[in-house]
Amino acid sequence: MSVNRRPANERRLTRRRFVAGTVATGAAAASSGAAGAAARPVRPKSTEIVVVGAGLAGLTAALRLHQAGRSVIVLEARDRVGGRCFSRPLGPHASDVANMGATWVGPTQDRIQALMAELGVRKFPTYSKGQLVWYEQGRRTPYTGLIPPLSDPSAIAELVTSLAAIDNIAKSVPLDAPWHAPGAAVWDAMTAETWAEQKIAHPDARSAFALSVEGVLSVEPRDISFLYLLFYVHAAGSLERLVANAGAGGAQDFRVKGGTQGIAIKLARRLGSKVLLGQPVRRISQDRRRVTVAAEGATLGAKRVIVAIPPTLAGRIAYTPALPALRDQLTQRVPAGSLIKTIAVYDTPFWRHQGLNGQANSDQGPVKVTLDVSPHNGTPGVIAGFVDGEDARVLSDLPARERRKLALRSYVRYFGPEAGRPRRFFDQVWDHEAYTGGCPVGVMPPGVMTEYGPALRAPVGRIHWAGTETATKWNGYMDGAVRSGERAAAEALAEL
Repeated sequence: MSVNRRPANERRLTRRRFVAGTVATGAAAASSGAAGAAARPVRPKSTEIVVVGAGLAGLTAALRLHQAGRSVIVLEARDRVGGRCFSRPLGPHASDVANMGATWVGPTQDRIQALMAELGVRKFPTYSKGQLVWYEQGRRTPYTGLIPPLSDPSAIAELVTSLAAIDNIAKSVPLDAPWHAPGAAVWDAMTAETWAEQKIAHPDARSAFALSVEGVLSVEPRDISFLYLLFYVHAAGSLERLVANAGAGGAQDFRVKGGTQGIAIKLARRLGSKVLLGQPVRRISQDRRRVTVAAEGATLGAKRVIVAIPPTLAGRIAYTPALPALRDQLTQRVPAGSLIKTIAVYDTPFWRHQGLNGQANSDQGPVKVTLDVSPHNGTPGVIAGFVDGEDARVLSDLPARERRKLALRSYVRYFGPEAGRPRRFFDQVWDHEAYTGGCPVGVMPPGVMTEYGPALRAPVGRIHWAGTETATKWNGYMDGAVRSGERAAAEALAEL
């Protein structure tokens, strides 16, 4: 797809991998971002189930349906599988990849790990030896532990108390129906920023809280409902699991060998020619007996359809008859976060020799969070930096060279002058992805969850909904995507 801005020779490599009836596999395929079925196979005119979207949710749903003996076709708009799992090569001759989207797996993320085991995909620990870096008000401080060393000790105490309060409140939010929480109406009427202004007195503690929200959801605290934040925290188990340092039992503990897109590639390989690429779905029509799905180059009749794409993109499909008002309005109110993921490649992970583990947090952007994403053997050295929320919206339309300059300026603050001289640098502007619309997850502003939440998963006639946004556990993560695909497949099977 043109928005990926891949070199011409890489695009040609992608096309060559579309051999008849097969799917590109292995590390090389993951590196090129290519995986899919034949370029122009003979397309069946009917199947039992159509799945829209070849991310982890859609491919998982399709595999489970296929394993149950049902006929299924997956329609994917892009020229690759994986959705928000997208891996790029670290260099022209490198077999290792950089994950430009989803990257980590946590110890309580059971469904993604079970799927990885089923597919033979291995994991390895994220590098975590040494100290982190906290950069605040122009001062760089190495540290250990979960809470950064804020300049005022009283701010640290208040931050710890506030994070614990959020965990306690979040436990009262039902995962399958957050709108039924005891304080749902009040919490959904305010933003996360409003809650912080009311409950966190010290400005440094509020800033640290805001950094946590930005780092997890790639939005500003003013962008989301406090009820939505509480649900998101409960879906992960606790706020600490979301923000924990690598190696501390949280969402960043493990990496995926060969890249996260390799999971999608292996899923697609098992489905073979049932996965059709370059097929953005334009219209879904249904009546009492069947559903018709019209894509760019294929029109399929089916008994059921699973739409496994973010809600805002699902709303861009034309439906006949029209969707119920609640569902249609919902899709207009779940924007994705704004994220630019930057990758800097060095000859060696020089920061490790300084006693640092590559993790940095800062009150100053544009890159406010970094992690070490070097290959398992430690060569080359690779740092991933995250530009989130407002910073991403400001930088997204700048020329690539300007984004590079600003990002590396942040890297130098945290790791010294050597960080400003990578042998390779590239980034992924997710707001530019027409078939994603932002990253990492669709979020809910105030008023959405209580008013429109019940329409998030409810089937509409023969249409079922999947995607990590619909998950009740680990919402927003690969684990949530897999869970949603398995749920939607079970729904469709029950109806068949």
